[in-house]
Amino acid sequence: CLDTVWSEVQGEGLATKRLVPIEQQSPDNLHCPLALDQLAYVLYTSGSTGQPKGVMISHSAIYNHMRWFLRAFPLTPADRVLQKTDCSFDASVWEFYAPWLSGAQLVMARPQGQRNSRYLVQAIVRYHITILQLVPSQLQMLLEEPAFGNCSSLQRLFCGGERLPVELSQKLLRLLPTELYNLYGPSEVCIDATSWYCVVEPQSGSIPIGKPIDNIRAYVLNPSLEPVPVGLPGELYLAGAGLARGYLKRPDLTAERFVPDPFNREPGARLYCTGDRVRYQADGSLDCLGRLDQQVKLRGYRIELGELDALLEQHPAVRQSVVVLRGDREGQARLVAYLVKREDSTRLSARELHDYLQEKVPAYMVPQTFVMLQELPLTTNGKVNRAALPVPEASEEETNSGWTELYTPIEELLSEVWSQVLARPPRGRHENFFEAGGHSLLATQLIARVRRLLKVEIPLRNLFDAPTIAGLGQRVEQALQVEQKGGLPALVARECPQDLPLSFAQRRLWFLDQLEPDNIAYLVPSALRVQGVVHSQALEQSLQEVIRRHEILRTTFEEHDGEPVQVIHPLAYAMAYQLPVIDLQALSQPERMWQTERLAQQEQQRPIDLAHGPLLRSWLLRLASEEHVLLLTQHHIITDAWSSTILRRELEEIYRAFVDGLPCPLAPLPIQYADYALWQRDWLQGEILQAQLDYWKGQLAALTPLELPTDRPRPHLQSGRGATRSLLLPQKLLLELKALSQQEGVTLFMTLLAAFQVLLARYSGQQDISVGIPIANRRHAEVEGLIGFFANTLVLRSNLTGNPSFREVLARVRDVALSAYTHQDVPFEKLVEELQPERNISRSPLFQVMFILQRAVSVPEKLQGLKSDAFHLENATAKFDLTLALLDSGQELHSSVEYNTDLFDKATIVQFLQHWRLLLETIVRNSEQRLSVLSLLSEDERDQILHVWNATRIAYSTSVCMHELFAKQTGETPDAIAVLHEDEHLTYSELNRQANRLAHRLRALGVRQNVAVGFCVE
Repeated sequence: CLDTVWSEVQGEGLATKRLVPIEQQSPDNLHCPLALDQLAYVLYTSGSTGQPKGVMISHSAIYNHMRWFLRAFPLTPADRVLQKTDCSFDASVWEFYAPWLSGAQLVMARPQGQRNSRYLVQAIVRYHITILQLVPSQLQMLLEEPAFGNCSSLQRLFCGGERLPVELSQKLLRLLPTELYNLYGPSEVCIDATSWYCVVEPQSGSIPIGKPIDNIRAYVLNPSLEPVPVGLPGELYLAGAGLARGYLKRPDLTAERFVPDPFNREPGARLYCTGDRVRYQADGSLDCLGRLDQQVKLRGYRIELGELDALLEQHPAVRQSVVVLRGDREGQARLVAYLVKREDSTRLSARELHDYLQEKVPAYMVPQTFVMLQELPLTTNGKVNRAALPVPEASEEETNSGWTELYTPIEELLSEVWSQVLARPPRGRHENFFEAGGHSLLATQLIARVRRLLKVEIPLRNLFDAPTIAGLGQRVEQALQVEQKGGLPALVARECPQDLPLSFAQRRLWFLDQLEPDNIAYLVPSALRVQGVVHSQALEQSLQEVIRRHEILRTTFEEHDGEPVQVIHPLAYAMAYQLPVIDLQALSQPERMWQTERLAQQEQQRPIDLAHGPLLRSWLLRLASEEHVLLLTQHHIITDAWSSTILRRELEEIYRAFVDGLPCPLAPLPIQYADYALWQRDWLQGEILQAQLDYWKGQLAALTPLELPTDRPRPHLQSGRGATRSLLLPQKLLLELKALSQQEGVTLFMTLLAAFQVLLARYSGQQDISVGIPIANRRHAEVEGLIGFFANTLVLRSNLTGNPSFREVLARVRDVALSAYTHQDVPFEKLVEELQPERNISRSPLFQVMFILQRAVSVPEKLQGLKSDAFHLENATAKFDLTLALLDSGQELHSSVEYNTDLFDKATIVQFLQHWRLLLETIVRNSEQRLSVLSLLSEDERDQILHVWNATRIAYSTSVCMHELFAKQTGETPDAIAVLHEDEHLTYSELNRQANRLAHRLRALGVRQNVAVGFCVE
């Protein structure tokens, strides 16, 4: 090959002599005469305006650094250095030269390998790497990899480029037997200027940047270039052999940053002004306190905050701006922009500012958060008081306005990881990770955590291709399906047969409706309070348009040849839909509210005829000229919680357009619910169905009903009568629960579900607890914007035997939940049909309690010229014995229990909620407590119950003895026996009921009980 190439080169007249084979070359070093002050290389550091400046490094500077490095950290041929730093960073220089100069082995990481923490761990283990350099954020990612503990070959690890947190160093040193060094040095002083050896137990709350390396001098000076005493802060200046020659073709900037050295009489001696605020400690080490100027370093990049301020103030709507670097959480530093808009400007959104900056600066320079202020806080001398800038809270676009958004189980997991990585909760399923402040390092961190949590291989590219929770969630779902060898087929529009079948979920509701035609348990009522002038005609037309768009809203259900079918009515059905208006303006304010609540309750009690419809009813109540309540009632067979959000969102967007005289702004729907029903019937059969059924048959084998102690015997037939009681849990407790979830590697949902199952176990005395949970079941992007009954129900069964700690319960619940998520496709109705549990019309099959967690999200738009919010409706139905519904608003945790009034009294549910609160407070204090010692009562309640227990036990014993004796002699029934105790006359049945009520509270104490004659005794 060489001969051929050489011939071609000679043919072009570019060579005059033939190449000499390498084995014939001289082994002597090449003769390259160089002066020490000659240029070795130019390395560019980036400015925030995208105008890099070239730092000129001489041979003497790199020679000095490498001589110090190999003296301080001698390498041998047995050492292996992993070269993973991008060559545009100066740290890559020593990664190359150290092994070359010492004869150690140089292992080259694959391109972009530094972004994949899992790959780095594999490379360290595979190649027995002994020497490694990382920036702290990369170290954080590696420490989150479970396999990082196998990297025992590491002998030295160097950190630099940004501040090294104490917690990070301690975690590393306790995990691996390695040496850790914190290195500091700007590019202008050739890679490193100071070094510090880290120990497991540091003497102070921060890690020093250390002492100067060989032939480097460090000065802590005041503005007059005079040294400051030890312990007092000043600006760090560096001098010595490592200084750069200056900036390429930037003499002005060179003169500004490289100043004459007043402590050195040699001609041309200089100091480099770092701009870092430091102080000398008593042991001679340097402690870095931050920046003196507005230059910051974020993930190894330098950012001039002043230039960002200037760019933002060039925006026509911005009057003032100040950008700061905030580190509100350890290792989660972020840029925050505070702005004051011009008085004559229109509404200014964070998205607009983000896009504006993204066109002008690199992505890592764009602030993650934008905070709008009336005025910037000032100091007494008129300068911006950066210390007084508020900690970013939810901006106007992030505030909750009554929306609730359901996440799929996988999306719920992703949202928890999202919150951990970005240090704030997501602003909805469709927020872009990178627009929210994510970058390549955080992306790697997110993928690593998802991989560890779900145990599924997800390439980093997936996040770049689908950078939202919804998008990434679908990629994860697909990966899980591939692992199960049963990927989901495409969902496309198709021609409907004459007899259109129901989905599995619809079929069960239709069957229940046939058993009880007037059952109102499956009505879905909602109410929207609207303030402002309402155009009733435009609102009616908007409802008609929504019904036109979604075929399911103009569908009824009939029976053909013994089978239920969907009947989709033509578009004329939608155009004939009317919005009745009831005018209550003539009534007084109290009467208006009473009538509103009465009409809402009346609407909830009015059944829906599935065969004739309509399955969506609406009323507009006019309370005043600018105050209305919109009542909407649907049957569950055409909707679910996700669909309710779609209905409201579409209604608002269409209404806004119709009021302005514009056409419907929404794009046509790619498919309809009927397409989904046909797809489900075609796909979920044969081997695919059997594989999922086999899992559930094993999971739910020998399932026993949950026997909660009730206030009344269970009726033979469920009536559906219910009520709701609520409890608001404070933000402090919510944050503690989220912190516990992150610590244990679970979601908030899993933590709350585990606590709920523990509470049920305490109440029932059982250790095999099954709870139903709803899932959105929208695994195709095509159905995300579709109204219909997609929601499925999973049965999560947890085994609490062995007196585990709550932490152990969490691990069990996590495993059960993840397994259930990967087998979520079998509709609950199909599962009941296949498992054929013992039919009991007094209770629901497979589970008797439901658990729901929702999160509130921001409302992106409002009704045109109106303000809308949810209007509370008192629920009067109950589908199960108990349903615990939780709403995470970000500020509080709303806990609401929907209960069957045939079984429970209000006082019992109020006490249940108090026990729920006490249990959560107990587990966040100590998750290692065993279940047997978890206390749900205060000391006062404990003393009170034990007092009543003793008194009632005496009365009960007396009543039993009298009953047995008197019954033998007279043959009277127990209810006729009167017992005299403490001047109270109690019939036997009354005493028995009081004792059973007491049993509720005794179970909260953990008292072991045996049932005897209807009462629990010790």
